Amino acid sequence: MAMGIAESIQLAASLIFAVPLGIFGLTTLMDGNTFLGGVLLVIAVLMIVLPRFITTPADVPTAVAEKTVGKAVKVPDEDDDR
Repeated sequence: MAMGIAESIQLAASLIFAVPLGIFGLTTLMDGNTFLGGVLLVIAVLMIVLPRFITTPADVPTAVAEKTVGKAVKVPDEDDDR
């Protein structure tokens, strides 16, 4: 699945916050505070992974438009020479 410009910008914005949090979590984990370090690492990973799988209210109109266009416009097959 290819990412568009808006998804790329959203990923970059998430990385700006998740990378320092992940580094701090890793440092805390290495210092011996396993609970806090583990929680921070999990939060950093979820900040990157969750937006790819959760549908937000902003995604609903796009999904509806894609389904509508997909039903209304049929792409001709390569075998059809009409």
